[in-house]
Amino acid sequence: MAEVTLSGATHPILENDYASEWMGIEVLAVSEGYATIRMTLRQEMLNGFGMAHGGMIFAFGDTAFALACNPAGPPPGSAGAGAASAGSDTITVASGVDINFLKPAFTGQVITAVANRRAHAGRSGLYDVQIYAADPHPAGSPAGPSAGAGSDETPGELIAEFRGRSRTISKK
Repeated sequence: MAEVTLSGATHPILENDYASEWMGIEVLAVSEGYATIRMTLRQEMLNGFGMAHGGMIFAFGDTAFALACNPAGPPPGSAGAGAASAGSDTITVASGVDINFLKPAFTGQVITAVANRRAHAGRSGLYDVQIYAADPHPAGSPAGPSAGAGSDETPGELIAEFRGRSRTISKK
């Protein structure tokens, strides 16, 4: 599959995720309850007003949410498998989501989503995802945005807030 990578390996839940591949999503960081991803907005992702289609922003936030909910592999030190790995009988999915669009984003902008678990109890969880947009080459920075995983800078302007409620269910 595509360029959806994490430390050189494809994340298990993205192996057959053709929507995320088409969107050009790049995984920057993922750990238990946390994920950061980015992509560049393309012309075919725009609505009739020339700004990013809300469905594209929603799908992007939903991918970050899914990565934060499902570990990339077995938890450290465990013999068992994580929720998204081949040996597990469960997956974690959305039971409901809300999104608030704050500002528009436009073609060529790099958008970044940062997902964080806020609460987890039994089979249910609550996650917040902030979505930022930045120009690919801001003034005074020929190399483009420097913010990303491990950076204290925010990766652009906040354009949307996504809140997801998760539920761990059987794969069957």
